[in-house]
Amino acid sequence: MSKRFFSIILKAQNRHLFVLDIIILSVIPLLSVILRMESVQAVNTFANPLLIYTITSLIIKLSIFQLCKFYNRYWVYASVDEVAILFIATMTSWFACIAVFYGILRPFGFITYFPQSVPFIDGMLTILMIGGVRVMFRLVYVFNERISTEVKNKNILIVGAGIAGSMIVKELRTNPQLGMKPIAFVDDDPHKRNVNIHGIKVMGTLEDIPGIVKENKINEIIIAMPTASGKAINRVVQICQTLKIKSKTIPGVFEIISGSAVAQLREVQINDLLRRGIIEINEKNLWKLIQGMRVMVTGAGGSIGSELCRQIINFHPKELIMLGHGENSIFQIANEIKTRYGVVGEAITFKTVIADIRDRDRMTHVMEESQPQIIFHAAAHKHVGLMEKNCLDAVTNNVLGTQILVELAARYGVEKLVMVSSDKAVNPTSIMGATKRVAEFIVHNAAVNHHKAFVVVRFGNVLGSRGSIVPILEKQIRAGGPVTITHPEVTRFFMTIPEAVQLVLQAGALGKCGETFVLDMGQPIKIVDLARDLIRLSGLREGTDIDIVFTGLQKGEKMHEELFYTTEKHTRSSHEKIFVCSNGDNYNVAAQDFRNPKNNTIGEESSSIIRDINLLVNVARAGKIDLVCQYLNKIVPQYNDGEDFQVNLKDIKVQERIHNPAAEVAA
Repeated sequence: MSKRFFSIILKAQNRHLFVLDIIILSVIPLLSVILRMESVQAVNTFANPLLIYTITSLIIKLSIFQLCKFYNRYWVYASVDEVAILFIATMTSWFACIAVFYGILRPFGFITYFPQSVPFIDGMLTILMIGGVRVMFRLVYVFNERISTEVKNKNILIVGAGIAGSMIVKELRTNPQLGMKPIAFVDDDPHKRNVNIHGIKVMGTLEDIPGIVKENKINEIIIAMPTASGKAINRVVQICQTLKIKSKTIPGVFEIISGSAVAQLREVQINDLLRRGIIEINEKNLWKLIQGMRVMVTGAGGSIGSELCRQIINFHPKELIMLGHGENSIFQIANEIKTRYGVVGEAITFKTVIADIRDRDRMTHVMEESQPQIIFHAAAHKHVGLMEKNCLDAVTNNVLGTQILVELAARYGVEKLVMVSSDKAVNPTSIMGATKRVAEFIVHNAAVNHHKAFVVVRFGNVLGSRGSIVPILEKQIRAGGPVTITHPEVTRFFMTIPEAVQLVLQAGALGKCGETFVLDMGQPIKIVDLARDLIRLSGLREGTDIDIVFTGLQKGEKMHEELFYTTEKHTRSSHEKIFVCSNGDNYNVAAQDFRNPKNNTIGEESSSIIRDINLLVNVARAGKIDLVCQYLNKIVPQYNDGEDFQVNLKDIKVQERIHNPAAEVAA
């Protein structure tokens, strides 16, 4: 019987509501008179003025309801917006009726003998009855869903009694077919203790989870803390695993674009355990930097480059030039951006360029045609092991490519260039790290020499980037192991790709001339701990289901990465998550003081750096692997490749005679 009644109610449309409102609004003045006079007989006494008032109030109320688009709404899905419209419409109609009653009907003699309190009673009854009908529709829908949905409910405990947690409760109640019944909240905020949110009580803190789970027979825990740190997420996950209870989370703030909170629920991932708390960005600075500008991203198909493109679009550049060497990756990011941003992207010119930054002629043509005002330089060879075996390509791509790009940027009036560097450039032990350090020199020198806002941003590993440690470990776990780690004590800095890119953009906005910005990477993490977390999140046990095997450090790998040279004095910039370095080593002092013509020693040293870099490029192009290592040692004295290389001055002179740096690579 109840199901049939509910189905009839839910089939009602707005035209039915309109008719129902006419009936209700016609009866309300009658009820008002009866309530005021406390007698049904009073209706006969005030029949004529009552009829006039009823017709007048009916016209006023229906007109206002139509203006508020009262009958264009689906009330079974009523939310806060509908409640607000309901309140505004009924209150406005009430005041309008009072104004007409006292301003027109009584002064002009349309109504002479009539209780003056009737318009006030009429207004209150209108709010109660018109609102009550809408609330009834909403309640009928909710009850009908609960009755008709034959799903066994799981008891849910929600960790986090903030906005995200509130959204979860609301959506679970709206969609009972999901079979998830919210039972309680937990939150470490003491002010929320024993508070009810949508009728669900905050029963305690994270420490109280075991007792709450047992007492309320909780089947699953939802972590609704999108801005929480990885440490907090890890704490909850460990509690869940101890209790042998399933846990899910909503994504971090960088992942949430649109859609419902429930729709984005997923298993806890390693990114959740390593993320920092929310990073505040100065959007005003980024709008000022990017809006209306022609922006080029090199390496746009890579992990960092593609995320740069995604985030740059949010600040409405005039043109986005996506440049890369791999056609498939450039096609994918260009197609994704055009699809995702739709109408927003129609005001932005997208340009896809397939080019090798080592090809001077091609890059010259690209710069002439595109005339970028800002360049984010993310193109580089980054794999340590591969570059040890392919050092010639490491030099030509990371060094020559940067050299050509920076030279052309200065020539064609680029206002700002931001080069993405690596923590492996600090006291490098690998070819990749050493070439990135040389690339830093090139950017610094060009910035000071040309008085340009060319800067370097240095950071550590990014989670989920192509070829990074996490995807490799996940693949090994899926294959059943073993999981291979180089050394039990090896550590690395980690940051998610969106976090890193947001800070790269922020550093770009801060850059003035030749600075090195270093992102605050937090504390280094043991790779073996990372592997154990991944095994645990996969529902497996180390030593029982899957083994960890230590293979030893490979050539070029370091036990612990560093973010700063000991000679670099670093202070926090105006952004709390970004350091700015004042370089103390000889080469960077040379770059910083190069503008001072009185300092002949500095000028000579800077010229020496340029000459050595040119020679490095020349020997790489000539295929002289041994000389490449020697020149890297000379240019980056801190470079330790594990072998005792000494620069052969005789070979240097030979190379200078064979290859003319001025002719092949401009300073």
